[in-house]
Amino acid sequence: MKTISTLLLSAIALTPVGALAADKTIGFSQIGSESGWRAAETTVTKQQAEERGVDLKFADAQQKQENQIKALRGFIAQGVDAIFLAPVVATGWDSVLEEAQDAEIPVILLDRKIDAPDDLYMTAVTSDTVYEGEVAGKWLVDTLGGRDCRVVELQGTTGSSPAIDRKAGFEKAIADAPNVEIVRSQTGDFTRAQGKVVMESFLKAEGAGNICALYAHNDDMAVGAIQAIKEAGAKPGEDILVVAIDAVPDMHLAIANGEANATVELTPDMAGPAFDVLDAYWADGAMPEKWIQTESKLFTSADDNQAIYDMKKGLGY
Repeated sequence: MKTISTLLLSAIALTPVGALAADKTIGFSQIGSESGWRAAETTVTKQQAEERGVDLKFADAQQKQENQIKALRGFIAQGVDAIFLAPVVATGWDSVLEEAQDAEIPVILLDRKIDAPDDLYMTAVTSDTVYEGEVAGKWLVDTLGGRDCRVVELQGTTGSSPAIDRKAGFEKAIADAPNVEIVRSQTGDFTRAQGKVVMESFLKAEGAGNICALYAHNDDMAVGAIQAIKEAGAKPGEDILVVAIDAVPDMHLAIANGEANATVELTPDMAGPAFDVLDAYWADGAMPEKWIQTESKLFTSADDNQAIYDMKKGLGY
């Protein structure tokens, strides 16, 4: 396993390490733009391609797997040199990846893994999404110091690997903390709007005074939920603790303003390691490990979140 370190207090470096990718054509099937993080990943990937002289064919799937499969088949028909895939769900990829394999087009997964034989893709550049959930859960357990806490959970898109893993990791972290209980759990589909809607339903069902903390599988849902908490007359970050994942600029701003408490970073620069892998492969046929893990870092009110917000807001979030 290889860890890709990120410089979190400086802009993401977009420095090409080789020219082998120049004049190559790469298809990029993106899930969509359901979150600020997703928009940043798209921006950084396009910047990386431009810096390296790559012709990037971009396809927005609008959160639909059928659109991604159609896009992949289009890339194969065009004869691209490689394909980047950020899969919307974990299953149902075998047939189209076999078609890419038959066409000798390497496929690299970005930010999510899939349930498929690993010989159907070259590598997956992702964070450890189970670990992200564990970090969030451990922060909550440590912060509570043993006091009872009724938690509501905003899950990501049903069936997606981050939603499955971030839930599993959080539950693992609180398993030995009998004082922490998840009392409501529902998908907010990784969007700010649905995060607000679902949090409103949680507040109506439980009452703000009976909710100790919110755990959201991504920051966009958390930011939507923060608005719902405020509209209910409670203070997010104080009356209801807020912890989430992604570390998008608006979450850093919420922490700086005392309306959220913690976030676990998911770097949007998945493309840099992916381009490096292709450079090595095209240079001498070098095959990478099947998983390239990116770093996950916890940010809390102890960090200079205003400064981090100012740095990140120009990255396409």
